[in-house]
Amino acid sequence: MRLQMQAIHFDADPRLLSFIQQKLDKLDTFYDKITSGEVFLKLDKSENAKLHTKLLEVKLYVPGGTMFVTEKGTTFEEATDLAVDTLKMQVKKFKDKRSNARVTKPLEGEVDEDAAVAILTEDNEE
Repeated sequence: MRLQMQAIHFDADPRLLSFIQQKLDKLDTFYDKITSGEVFLKLDKSENAKLHTKLLEVKLYVPGGTMFVTEKGTTFEEATDLAVDTLKMQVKKFKDKRSNARVTKPLEGEVDEDAAVAILTEDNEE
């Protein structure tokens, strides 16, 4: 999968970028039609905290839609793991919806053979 990564207002370490790439490449095992993605790395600066919260935004493009997730963490690696877990669920749900939409439903007047077999076996059990 081709990812475009942008670090907002700082320079990201190449090891961090390769870590994110490796983690997001694992999503191809769940749905291989992911075409590309965008990753935004930001530092969330709050006034009262000395440490900056790391913010990771990921947008994945698939045929027929996009998936987006925003995660916060103390490190970008932690935020990446959280984002991958969330995207894994979104990808599975998207794939299930796509596959269920393709299942043909019987038209009126047609007999669904599986349903007919189930009805016949229920009658025979009585």
